[in-house]
Amino acid sequence: MKIAVSGKGGAGKSTVSAQLVRCFTLHETPVFAVDADPDANLGLVLGLDPDQVGNLRPLIELQEIIEEKNFGGGTFVDLNPNVDDVLENYTLRDGSLRFLKMGAIKQGGSACYCKENSFLNAVLTTMLLDRDEAVVLDMSAGIEHLTRGTARGIKLMLVVVEPTRAGLSTALNVDRLSKDLDIEQVLFVGNKIRSEEDRAYLESSLPPERFAGMIAFSEQVLERARRGEPLVSSKDDLLPGLEKIYDSICRR
Repeated sequence: MKIAVSGKGGAGKSTVSAQLVRCFTLHETPVFAVDADPDANLGLVLGLDPDQVGNLRPLIELQEIIEEKNFGGGTFVDLNPNVDDVLENYTLRDGSLRFLKMGAIKQGGSACYCKENSFLNAVLTTMLLDRDEAVVLDMSAGIEHLTRGTARGIKLMLVVVEPTRAGLSTALNVDRLSKDLDIEQVLFVGNKIRSEEDRAYLESSLPPERFAGMIAFSEQVLERARRGEPLVSSKDDLLPGLEKIYDSICRR
């Protein structure tokens, strides 16, 4: 199962990503947890060691490796370097979980094949198309890390949306971008639901049959975030309804 999770900043996509990752580990399924948001915090939400997470270099910053994979950094860029060793050497391990940080891609339009972007694309292609492990990508508010090539490996784009106009606008934009990349399945997760009015607002604004589920607002999650504590480190930390969403995703 290869899942990309997107949504507006603050909608709770990192929390949902971390919860899904923990569902995989609770089922003893090997999984890559990929922080593809430049505002990286997935590792801390997962409850990984803060020092280890802080010392883990984003892949985009591995200039010496990027040059090596590019045959010394000449004029021509290798679009398909072997990066299995990168996945072995530049990930944090916690049982069946492997965690890595991507870093921000370089801008330059759809035809940009700079070494760094080519390297990230090769890593994503390997994880999404060549490896058997599950993958959960915690994306930014957009889906800039994905290309048409890597999008072929995404089985599901999960869009986390809170019941606000801004949240809805971002969700619709991600939905459009996903269609542009021919991602076959895009589902929504309503988050921070406080009332039936919140639920009704989302279901009247987005196709109700495309909701994987709704997650109630959690004071516990808010308090943990304020204290800088991990939001999910065991089954007891799973949000109500999250396992149902996980089961629904797996069935699909």
